[in-house]
This record gives sequence, structure tokens and C-alpha cells, in this order.
Amino acid sequence: MVRVSFIEPDGSRIDCQAAEGATFRNTGLSSGVTGIVGMCGGFASCGTCHVFVEEEWLDRLPAIGEAEEIMLEGTYCERQPNSRLACQLVVRQHLDGIVVRTPPSQL
Repeated sequence: MVRVSFIEPDGSRIDCQAAEGATFRNTGLSSGVTGIVGMCGGFASCGTCHVFVEEEWLDRLPAIGEAEEIMLEGTYCERQPNSRLACQLVVRQHLDGIVVRTPPSQL
């Protein structure tokens, strides 16, 4: 299991134990993270699983793909340099302890 922490807009922290290979979207939803909506089911076509990855973790993530790039340009909350879609981030052992923040709103 891999530790993933979500910080909600109100500052509350939800610490999860995620199975390797799961997406951050599914991990957040199954753990009660209210800041993730994920309307499209994880296909990078809605932008409602927008998260902000803590800076020290960014270089451990895969590059942003074309579909994710397009969706990040249209997220409800303004895109930041550390913006990613949780549906495109896969839990891997080298990400153990990662922290992501959810935006104030997805819709």
C-alpha cells in the first residue's frame, strides 16, 4: 500500500492507503475526499478531478499527456504550475507519502 494525502480547501487532511495501480481520482473518491468530483469516470474529459500536487513531488510524476493538457486549460479553478488531473495520476510505490490539495471548487 502507498500513502496518499489529500488536503481539502478547508485545510482538513485525508490520509489514504492506496493500492498500487489505482488512480488518485479513485483513491480520493473511495476515501471520501469531497474536493474530487470526477464526473467523466476517469477519462480526462471533464477536469473535475483537478488537484494541486505539492512541489517536491512534481518531478516524480509522469509528463502531462495531451488530453490532460487540454483539460487543465479549462478547469473551473485556475490552472497552476502544479496542477494535474487525479484521474491521470497512478499510485506507484515511489510516490509513497505524496500530498495533493484539492481546489476550492471543481464546478
